Amino acid sequence: MKTTPAIVTQAGAARLPRSVLLSLCIVYIAAGFFGRSPWKVEDMGSVGYMAELAWGTADWWYPTLVGVPSAQGALLPYWLGAWMLQFSPDGLIAHWSMRLPFACLLALAMASHWYGTYYLARSPKAQPVEFAFGGQALPVDYARAIADGGLLAFIACLGLAPMAHETSPELVQLGFTSLFFAGVSALPFKRVLACTATTVGMLGLSLSGAPTLSLVLGLGIAVFEIYQFNLATATESQRRSSALGIAALLISSAACAALASALDLWRWKLHSPLFLASSWQGYSELVLWFTWPAWPLALWTMWVWRRQMWRMSISRHLAIPLWLLAVVLVATWCMDASDRVLLLALPAVSSLAGFALPTLKRQVASLIDWFTLLFFTGWGIVLWVHFIAVHFGAPANPSANIARLAPGFHADISWFAFLIAAMATVAWALAVHWRVGRHRRELWRSLVLPAGGIAWCWTLMMTVGISLFDYTQSYDRWAVSVAAEIGNSDCISTEKLDIGQLAALRWIAKLPIQDASKAQSCPWMIIAPGPGLSLPPNTDLQGWKPKALVKHPTDNSIAVWIMQRS
Repeated sequence: MKTTPAIVTQAGAARLPRSVLLSLCIVYIAAGFFGRSPWKVEDMGSVGYMAELAWGTADWWYPTLVGVPSAQGALLPYWLGAWMLQFSPDGLIAHWSMRLPFACLLALAMASHWYGTYYLARSPKAQPVEFAFGGQALPVDYARAIADGGLLAFIACLGLAPMAHETSPELVQLGFTSLFFAGVSALPFKRVLACTATTVGMLGLSLSGAPTLSLVLGLGIAVFEIYQFNLATATESQRRSSALGIAALLISSAACAALASALDLWRWKLHSPLFLASSWQGYSELVLWFTWPAWPLALWTMWVWRRQMWRMSISRHLAIPLWLLAVVLVATWCMDASDRVLLLALPAVSSLAGFALPTLKRQVASLIDWFTLLFFTGWGIVLWVHFIAVHFGAPANPSANIARLAPGFHADISWFAFLIAAMATVAWALAVHWRVGRHRRELWRSLVLPAGGIAWCWTLMMTVGISLFDYTQSYDRWAVSVAAEIGNSDCISTEKLDIGQLAALRWIAKLPIQDASKAQSCPWMIIAPGPGLSLPPNTDLQGWKPKALVKHPTDNSIAVWIMQRS
């Protein structure tokens, strides 16, 4: 009886040209990491912690920002940015250099995702049907095509773009989660290298603020490997791989627990699942849009491969991503539907999506293509229209909307950015022209437009739209305005400011903000306003007089009262 639903010819297993795939990855990585200011809130907050370490005003083993510790309990992300700041000159180069390690980590996530999916597709139970007279896809070519499709699904996920371009602990966690995924997937094929990747991934995940998640993932895969080792059908080679994997996972788990305890990295941020029952609608909506378009394909994979899911010997290409996905989904639910946790599910859900491609009907593939074409082309046109409106004042309606939503905004044309955006638009047109051609048989054909569309729109936002997004999302003008109101001072205290505001005042405005233990005699105080931007109630302001209320040009939630000692 046929146990695999995949029916793939050798022509269908053609790989995506490496130049195209690498170009797509490079453009996606570069757009958003360079040429913009840190955005609110986590991106700016992380920069603040890095700067404090680089300036020598915080403990490297316990990073703080004006005395406030990191809520994530992370070390490695802040170390990476601080090291880059220490070895870079001041100014714009330092501003961008701290992002280099994070760009490399996004590249690591992509490469690890590809190799993880590739080795899962090499699993014996993931292979396509063998034809009576030959002509089926060769195992290596089939695995390569599945990996190409899985990586395209990863890039296409709507929730990836914003957080994947931040200098935040979550991006570092994504990189090491993907490395762990690649290591456990490659265990039957590259034993030593796979064990090394698994260990580094678990340790990196622990140092990035997620030691509990690292332990749960590692121990769960160890249980699976023990089960695989005890199967009567397991070969001697499979037993050796499982034994080595079990040892590596258990040793890595013990090392992660010891490391987290020694460095005080444990952070319990879970809420009761029953307490969060009322958040079910918001949680489901988050999962649906954040993982689109990978989640429908992942569900289809679980349906068409169900014969291998419920058998006693579940296949690696289903068990490993399903365990990773289940753990992250539960963690997201128990952490108040946090999209920053859900980010770590993308390697698993997009890998599962790749295994749906050999079984998709032509009508379903066409539906994906047409929806993607209309959706991203529409958004691309909107971005171009608003770029024209910003710089030339026409059409009138978009120009008026921008003036209302971003008062005081004036943009300068960057011809270099315009050229990049124009080239990206031509590339999108070529991708559409290729896809609408007839008789496309490649497995990954249905994910070319989703991945290309999100990369195109993100590139437009980060080129022709970057000045507007910087104006609305960064703290630059707000921090400079606060500094201008205060002038020269050697001591400033703060009250009730969030991490993003504190970091902006320290990094952008270079204000000498003191922590609570040193701020009793400061002549200036910056305090968050109360309801309606009034002076905060229930706060002792005796001896202080208000000087100015400074608001963000587009966001009233970013506002402070500047108080001067009377």
